Amino acid sequence: MSHVFYRRPAFPHPRAVRGEGVYLWDAEGRRYIDASGGAIVVNVGHGVREIARAMGEQAAQVAYVHATLFTTEALEAYSEELARRVPLADPRFYYLTSGSEGIEAAIKFARQVQVARGAPSRYLIISRWGSYHGATLGALAVTGKPKMRALYAPMFRDQPHIPPPYCYRCPFGATYPACDLACARALETEILRHGPDQVAAFLAEPVGGATMGAVVPPEGYWPLVREICDRYGLLLIADEVMTGFGRTGRWFGMEHFGVEPDGMVMGKGATGGYFPLSILAVRGSDVEAIQRAHGEFVHGGTFSHHAVGAAAALATLRYIEAHDLVRAAAEKGAYLGRRLREVLSDLPWVGDIRGIGMMWAVEFVADRRTKEPFPPGRHFAQAICDRAFERGVLLYPGHGGVDGVRGDHLMVAPPLVVTEAQIDEIVEVLRTAVVEVGSGH
Repeated sequence: MSHVFYRRPAFPHPRAVRGEGVYLWDAEGRRYIDASGGAIVVNVGHGVREIARAMGEQAAQVAYVHATLFTTEALEAYSEELARRVPLADPRFYYLTSGSEGIEAAIKFARQVQVARGAPSRYLIISRWGSYHGATLGALAVTGKPKMRALYAPMFRDQPHIPPPYCYRCPFGATYPACDLACARALETEILRHGPDQVAAFLAEPVGGATMGAVVPPEGYWPLVREICDRYGLLLIADEVMTGFGRTGRWFGMEHFGVEPDGMVMGKGATGGYFPLSILAVRGSDVEAIQRAHGEFVHGGTFSHHAVGAAAALATLRYIEAHDLVRAAAEKGAYLGRRLREVLSDLPWVGDIRGIGMMWAVEFVADRRTKEPFPPGRHFAQAICDRAFERGVLLYPGHGGVDGVRGDHLMVAPPLVVTEAQIDEIVEVLRTAVVEVGSGH
């Protein structure tokens, strides 16, 4: 009997007692390879003493101050170092505690910037179907995962969505490059449908995250989106919660596409899971516009700008740099992708293998020729992850990516410290699990 309200009540939940590198151990002494970094969070690996030590020292010195009254050395030092890494001119950072909170802040910021610019009718935030931006009501309004939205839809004010850049299942039935980037041009269509004077921003993941699984947009997609945003005066906000801090083989996902956003939301890898922290990064000029018009950003949070979070993030950033983990993600990530294709491509249930850096996904189908997905009740990807769990490998399942109801995939995204030998073990266990579930064993 436990008094814990578990997210997955029927799962046994062994007690994790120790972590080191890519490994976790439970109370029974069983070892697991964390092949997904939890929910694509643990970029630097488990058990990094430098991060734990920095958090303890900061907590002993000063753990909490209210952000409207004080700053801290940790916060200022981290902001200075982060500013040299983000692809934003003269950035400013607003610190919160979860990706959902960061998205809520970004939505509000976009609205307030447009009002400060003299466009008070702009309030809509366009996003994409097949996206995930968080679980709070504001974030759900821009999230494009119908299964998560349906129960709460009467409780939030919905926002417009456009089709995703999902070449394996092109929403327009076209083939790249003959498609003429219809998925990007859909943004202009949606802006004009509502009226440019109503739309404040476009929000999207640089690389599709958990809802569709490591979907990399085709070449030219992001430059065209940037051009459309500029043409109609929209802010371009990149949801880098999953893709940031080296996960894709660059510091941030948008750097692959040569496009500078107006704002970024970061989380997960910022502290590698050692502290709940998210970051809204925006242009200094937009912050100054708000200050001139309104005096301050109309937003807040009890645990915003947290000193211990900043200390954890600073230690994490320095660890990434000291161990060259961004380069490691690019090089070992290429090895991971190659091994996934070599080991899984012949299986009849494997429809697509895609990804970038250390962020990969395998999509499963009932029929490779037609790309017909499995019925939702089959829980195909979850069953594979459960089989892999029994063999000591942790993966991250996804479902509903085809149309919000159907579709199965899983993500393979281990900590950036993973070795080639560990990648080989992950992929072999994954193959065994896929064969067992696909064969009905």
